[in-house]
Amino acid sequence: MKTFPLASLCVALTLAATAAYGEDKKLKVAFFGFEMINTSPAPTSEDEKARILRIGEVLREMLNASGRYEVVTLSDALQVKIAQSSKITGCNGCQIDWAREAGADIAAFGTVQKVSNLILNENLYMNRVAGGAPFFSHSVDIRGNTDETWERGMRYLIGNYFLTAK
Repeated sequence: MKTFPLASLCVALTLAATAAYGEDKKLKVAFFGFEMINTSPAPTSEDEKARILRIGEVLREMLNASGRYEVVTLSDALQVKIAQSSKITGCNGCQIDWAREAGADIAAFGTVQKVSNLILNENLYMNRVAGGAPFFSHSVDIRGNTDETWERGMRYLIGNYFLTAK
């Protein structure tokens, strides 16, 4: 009598149970986008506005693909409320209330500071909805103002700091 099929079945069932348990334990993230902080003499370009949106997409893709986080969809009503609010960087914790309204565990937003066309800084901030305590905060400096440098910076921040820390 061979025990290999039974052992394989036990391993498969254990992995399936672990995966199912992990699915239930995904943290829900309400992501409110990135805000541009332009301290350079050059005005914010249309390309930079597009890059802000793109790095938000990268963040969503990487968090969802991790299997540990689920980026929640914000309702139309909540999006209207957010659009009528002050900037997230100056709203005194509004992201916590918005995330709670979205049914999330974590509130997330970011900034990109443009010092010049050569020096930029990408920042990501996350807080727990329960109590508002910081969950994650980190930044990366990027050199160069191109689609590639912005995306590479965000992938590095998420892959090398966020996903390895939690």
